[in-house]
Amino acid sequence: MSRLIVTPGVSLADEPLRIRVSGLAPRQLVTLQASLTDEKGVTFRSKAFYSADEDGKLDLDQASAKGGYYRGVVPMGLIWFLRPEKPYRQLVKRDVIGSPFRITLDLYNSFQMMPVHEVQPIASQTVERWYVTPGVQRIPIKEGRVRGALFLPPGNSKSPGVIDLSGGTGGLVEYRASLLASRGFATLALAYFGYDDLPKSSKDMDLEYFEEASDLLLAHPKVKGTGIGVVGSSKGAELGLAMAAFLNQVSATVSINGITAFYGTVLRYRGHCMQCAPYYAERTLITDRGALDSTGLYGAHREEAHAGSVIPVEKARGSILFVAGEEDKSANSAELAREALERMRKHGREDGKLLSYPGAGHLFEPPGLPLCRETLMGRSPLPVHWGGEEVSHARAQEHAWQEIQIFLQSHLGQSGSSKL
Repeated sequence: MSRLIVTPGVSLADEPLRIRVSGLAPRQLVTLQASLTDEKGVTFRSKAFYSADEDGKLDLDQASAKGGYYRGVVPMGLIWFLRPEKPYRQLVKRDVIGSPFRITLDLYNSFQMMPVHEVQPIASQTVERWYVTPGVQRIPIKEGRVRGALFLPPGNSKSPGVIDLSGGTGGLVEYRASLLASRGFATLALAYFGYDDLPKSSKDMDLEYFEEASDLLLAHPKVKGTGIGVVGSSKGAELGLAMAAFLNQVSATVSINGITAFYGTVLRYRGHCMQCAPYYAERTLITDRGALDSTGLYGAHREEAHAGSVIPVEKARGSILFVAGEEDKSANSAELAREALERMRKHGREDGKLLSYPGAGHLFEPPGLPLCRETLMGRSPLPVHWGGEEVSHARAQEHAWQEIQIFLQSHLGQSGSSKL
């Protein structure tokens, strides 16, 4: 009898899976499929074709896919290549506390190219991928002006404090914060527009709001130390760099695929106003799939036109880790990160570091979430092209996730990692 063995059956979403098959005929051709349905009812699937070895066994850690959604030895390929059945949908976890992602893996005899809804699998297994470890607390935050959700690691000991800032879609995004809490960081997923009674857009940002959130986090009895970390992506990375430059509470900053000057946003702080840099809309490209490539939208920050909008990263109290995808098609984030590091060094600062990843795109997530190359966004007249190549992007996410935790621990103190 054929057996499909996927381990661990229950895990945190950032942990790798091992997929094995036994009980096949020697050199038997099989099809493996992964599928899950998100909280909005969109189904994501992947498929690959494999041959068993002479003993009728198959181990994706060593076996090479013959075809399907990918080829070669890609142990996590069935997860990395999950694609939506509806176009322009990104796989994200919305309810991080109440339920996991349930991924069903099916094994089919022979080569199955067409949809397999009416074909009976010869073996199946469903695994659970959680975004919190047992004991993590989620505390809704509505204090003063601050809106968000605080995730506290299990146990009674104090933990390093981190503020997590999502990108330009707004709202409250919690899945990275909940995973960081599961890895030992007291993490505040901070909304800053498009949520509750906050402003509806990010056109005018008051840095005192982020200062209030920093003070709130530091004052919590389960947060240790005198400084916090900030992890931000895209627009959140811009704001994270501004927090690093102007707020004394920030001891370590992770900027993921961010712009290092302000575009489309006026930043205010205690009477100081940082104006927007000019966009170069005429440089926008339209891909052969009809999506917008926005890398030309931003100029080099050495240009005089940007002088008043460049974030003064050289003033940061703490260290900065830049994470950038070389195939980021929303922003030329790797080039801009290199400019920011050059600026820091010219001012005698050597505590900046860049992790730059060939093949990685803009929507850079914790491990376990597949590449999303195109989505619809806001008022954009066309889908937005984010860039990236599946395997390179996924491997970059895995490497960067570990490096981010090491960076935060080295500057904020040790955290306690947990597993399910």
